[in-house]
Amino acid sequence: MTDAATLEIRGLEASVEDKQILKGIDLVGRQGETHALMGPNGSGKSTLANVLMGRPGYKITAGEVRFDGEDITKLSADQRAQRGLFLAMQYPVEIPGVSVVNFLRTAYKNVKGVDINALAFRKHLKEKMELLGVEDAMVQRYVNQGFSGGEKKKNEVLQLAVLEPQIAILDETDSGLDIDSLKAVATGVNELVGPDLGVLLITHYQRMLNYITPAYVHVMMQGKIVQSGGPELSHELEEKGYEGIRRELGFAETAAIDEEAHV
Repeated sequence: MTDAATLEIRGLEASVEDKQILKGIDLVGRQGETHALMGPNGSGKSTLANVLMGRPGYKITAGEVRFDGEDITKLSADQRAQRGLFLAMQYPVEIPGVSVVNFLRTAYKNVKGVDINALAFRKHLKEKMELLGVEDAMVQRYVNQGFSGGEKKKNEVLQLAVLEPQIAILDETDSGLDIDSLKAVATGVNELVGPDLGVLLITHYQRMLNYITPAYVHVMMQGKIVQSGGPELSHELEEKGYEGIRRELGFAETAAIDEEAHV
């Protein structure tokens, strides 16, 4: 696409609670491209996702993030969503008392800036549900309340389908899924991947990439992207492990970043 939206990350450094986690990230992703960001636990992957989406508590200390040429580092999370960014969270939250269908309609109205009526939205939602194989009973339930891990991630993919962003960040969407749930979620993502959607898929397992094939793979360690390549790089990681790559690159072993504390 000649007018594809572009997400540019240049020299990005960020800290949480005065602890520096990102130490100079450079990455460019475009609408229509699928990038995989891999790395061991505690390498800063989820921090990067939260920084890109403008989550409070994550402070950018250097560098910039541009979306379609605009510096978005000062924008709030909802403003970034309105620009066309989307984050599928690693740990989706429960929202008791709010049904999935009402949540999605409110999100759609706020992101798109349109006052869509219930009938028109239901038609739009039904199209996406049929595409992804989502049953009507699920969207009548309260958001993520009593959902299994697979249902929570499937709901995230449904949100992605409904909101139709230009670039989506999928933060460890495979986390906690059994093989059947993984296949179902990956199938849903594959239905959406195409020229209108760019994806940054964050994972530390090769198994997700058995179902979603990225054009580009990046390896992150100690808050930096240390290696980039094609899909073959993920197979190299599977063979050598992160420790093997770490030794090849001359990285000293350090304690993992405690990203869980900031979720």
